[in-house]
Amino acid sequence: MAKTQYNADSITVLEGLEAVRKRPGMYIGGVGTKGLNHLIYEIVDNAVDEHLAGYCSEIWVSLEADGSCTVKDSGRGIPVEMHKKGVSAERVVLSTLHAGGKFDNDAYKTSGGLHGVGSSVVNALSAHMDIKVYKNGYIHHDAYERGIPVVELEKGLLPTLGRTKETGTEINFLPDGEIFEKTRFKADWLKSRLHETAYLNPGLSIHYANRRAGEEEEILYHEPEGIVAYVKELNNGKNAVHDPIYFKSEQDKIEVEVAFQFVDTFEENILGFCNNIFTQEGGTHLVGFKTRFTQLINSYAKELGILKEKDPNFTGADTRNGMTAIVAVKHPDPIFEGQTKTKLASADASKVVFTVCGDALQHYFDRNVEVLKAVISCAEKSAKIRKAEEKARTNMLTKSKFSFDSNGKLANCESRDAEKCEIFIVEGDSAGGSAKTARDRMYQAILPIRGKILNVEKASMDKVLANAEIKTMINAFGCGFSEGYGNDFDISKLRYHKIILMTDADVDGSHIDTLLLTFLYRFMPDLIYNGHVFIAMPPLYKVIPSRGQEQYLYDDKELERYRKTHTGDFRLQRYKGLGEMDPDQLWETTLDPDRRVLKRVEIEDARLASEVTEMLMGSDVPPRRQFIYDHAEEAEIDA
Repeated sequence: MAKTQYNADSITVLEGLEAVRKRPGMYIGGVGTKGLNHLIYEIVDNAVDEHLAGYCSEIWVSLEADGSCTVKDSGRGIPVEMHKKGVSAERVVLSTLHAGGKFDNDAYKTSGGLHGVGSSVVNALSAHMDIKVYKNGYIHHDAYERGIPVVELEKGLLPTLGRTKETGTEINFLPDGEIFEKTRFKADWLKSRLHETAYLNPGLSIHYANRRAGEEEEILYHEPEGIVAYVKELNNGKNAVHDPIYFKSEQDKIEVEVAFQFVDTFEENILGFCNNIFTQEGGTHLVGFKTRFTQLINSYAKELGILKEKDPNFTGADTRNGMTAIVAVKHPDPIFEGQTKTKLASADASKVVFTVCGDALQHYFDRNVEVLKAVISCAEKSAKIRKAEEKARTNMLTKSKFSFDSNGKLANCESRDAEKCEIFIVEGDSAGGSAKTARDRMYQAILPIRGKILNVEKASMDKVLANAEIKTMINAFGCGFSEGYGNDFDISKLRYHKIILMTDADVDGSHIDTLLLTFLYRFMPDLIYNGHVFIAMPPLYKVIPSRGQEQYLYDDKELERYRKTHTGDFRLQRYKGLGEMDPDQLWETTLDPDRRVLKRVEIEDARLASEVTEMLMGSDVPPRRQFIYDHAEEAEIDA
């Protein structure tokens, strides 16, 4: 083996914002649609921080016709005075990582943009960015291309475009197509996030506008009832057990705000926020709330004689099934896990939330005993259902012990290195047979399923566990499952780090994908959150020209482009199903890691994902019908 030198010349220093462009995933979580939308959130979060500091009451967010986004606020405006570095402070903020007012405790009491990298990261990952700062009676202007300034400073200060009575900051940016897989912002995700922000900030008005062709709309998000209105909206259409319970208090400079309500559908929906940032993976604030709530309900249940001294306590899941809750904290110096802030790690948040919730709930329940009894009644019902389902689950799994090869259906791979292994969930025995022949036996496992699996959104637990296809998948993956009343899921036992849904490229195939994703989302959501779930993209067509090379086309748009650019005759082969491909074709187009195309399944907005899943896969028909009417033009219908 040739030896390589490791010396001073081996050390690379990335100047300015080069590090962001080199490793964007470290700063925004990825270069897919989720990371793309995150650019907007970073700029909006800075504007919200101005609101939290008491200087901003309105924010404008616009998706422009040219694909860019504009965010404007009525805050103080980014400082434009001379910085000690010899240039305008605005230039330092926009072109330097970890530079900003968030590190000055006097400038911001609490902040969502804590790392001081938000606006500079967006700048680095934008093809161009244009900034207007309304401050000191003037409109100060700056502009960048891929993080590099293109406006010449005048003695270190920004040039001005004219006078103004306004204050605030306006930033327009276009994502860089060299960085992102797609540069079209997801409007639904953005609207959900903005509405969420309005709920968390009742004194803030957010003006949303979409100016893209065919999508034009304007919405004002303003929620004076705050998180109480948020809980009501989450429970819209459900039968509430009581009116929302709300309290807010501060201790050790940490502000705690909670609203919750129980409904008669036994699901837990608890959302946590820290400094307006949705902590998708929870964290210490939710631990404090859940722990104290469970303790209190058990204590009151025994005090009221509902639980006898010898009775086991309700589990945490028992006490929270049916609960919809918002737990929002404002922390002066929070600790998050990761730049995208999906989990709060501050130990003091748990202690403060525990104490505040205990005091407030005791005060409320002592004066509202009927509401307390209704909440305990929910826990009683939940415990009875849990015990019955635990018994049913034990009986079924005992009677249905599968070998690792899942009753002969699974063609397993030879390797046991989970990080290298992948399993393809394949529709039908025909496609399964081709896939088994075509695959790389060392690392690729094939699991054929028969047609459309059970819709778990409508089914009871006993029916879910009795379904042969679902039992086969649970046993094949090896990590158990979580749902409702218990949690046997252990992602460390996952046998395949890629779970790939490989169905026909038609409407039936899409329906099967939807049913499979519903099952995975409801019973193994961590597989999706941790990036283990993919959808294979088999081609729709193979074109065989009279002259030239054969080519696979993956959708009708590619076929249309081919027809416009190709000269000469060609034959067109349409693949109606994977079973029509021979093993060599299937390997070449869909299985080969070096040539295949996979879609990673991601969840940007957990609340929106849960709502859409419930609407599209649940029993309530009118909302689903309306959704289909509203999105009919977006549907991709197989001809």
